[in-house]
Amino acid sequence: MKYTTRKSAILLLSDGTIFHGKSIGISGTTFGEVCFNTGMTGYQEIFTDPSYFGQIMVATNAHIGNYGVNENEVESNGIKISGLVCKNFSFNYSREDASGSLEDYFAKQNLICISDVDTRALVSYIRENGAMNAVICTDDTPLEELKATLASVPDMKGLELASKVSTKEPYFYGDENAKYKVSALDLGIKTNILRNLAKRDCYIKVFPFDASYADLASFNPDGFFLSNGPGDPEPLESAIEVAKEILANNKPLFGICLGHQVIGLANGISTYKMFNGHRGINHPVSNLITGKGEITSQNHGFAVNREELEANPEMEITHLHLNDGTVAGMRMKNKNCFSVQYHPEASPGPHDSSYLFDQFVENLKN
Repeated sequence: MKYTTRKSAILLLSDGTIFHGKSIGISGTTFGEVCFNTGMTGYQEIFTDPSYFGQIMVATNAHIGNYGVNENEVESNGIKISGLVCKNFSFNYSREDASGSLEDYFAKQNLICISDVDTRALVSYIRENGAMNAVICTDDTPLEELKATLASVPDMKGLELASKVSTKEPYFYGDENAKYKVSALDLGIKTNILRNLAKRDCYIKVFPFDASYADLASFNPDGFFLSNGPGDPEPLESAIEVAKEILANNKPLFGICLGHQVIGLANGISTYKMFNGHRGINHPVSNLITGKGEITSQNHGFAVNREELEANPEMEITHLHLNDGTVAGMRMKNKNCFSVQYHPEASPGPHDSSYLFDQFVENLKN
């Protein structure tokens, strides 16, 4: 067996706390808000999810990279996380249909990773002290220089990031002869959302994050979709205005994650930054309409204000997160509009909530 010596690396949190580990071999520094994901599988889908843009991901699974990567298991055109923190990084992989190693995948996209970190201690620290900015350093940059640069990194609160991951030009997805047409506003859309719509006989035209209602309506769609994405929803004034106009024209509207928050803001309901957010594939949700429970895939650091939503006579809460009682879904009583805070398209995660796409298509029919 060949043994190699790997370079020491650090994770520096904005409050000055340092966690030590080893570099996987890619030299440099990377900054972002540190967060953790509790999923045991699906790391490639997580790394390529645009909603994670600007964040350093802490993996709670003890082994990352053990099943390699597959080119068909991506949710966007490349890695979107700022960096990875893990316990054991697997340089070797053992899946038959893997197209390569995670190490090579990271090297091609220059993603900096620190391994051999006590991730249980780190996650406990984040849970107790909240999400905060951090830097991974694998190149021996002096500590005082790292602290100075980290202090200048903007906080996620108030940060508009949809423009960083949205398409630059409109594009089409699905069969042009499909029964239904959907205009989708790309705030950081996951590919599996498009797959789920397409397999339900929808032809989708995807528009940039700053497209106007007139742009989306020019496709003459049967309904509209507002996607997931990264960052704070409040700066997305254009998207909020689009949602208002869709509702004013009484068109079918479905929102997921960031799109859900935009719909809330369009109805005068505020959003807030959570202490450490929800990120994982095992989050329990209660469907208040059916009385059934769902295990869901979630990835968000902001949420809709529950008290304001309950006080709005035109709105109704449809789903609640069972761990903390936050709003997981809502609908309008007098409009053809509903949204959820979690990810019914999964990838990764359970498929308990895929019925929501059927519900949207049923709305298109009606």
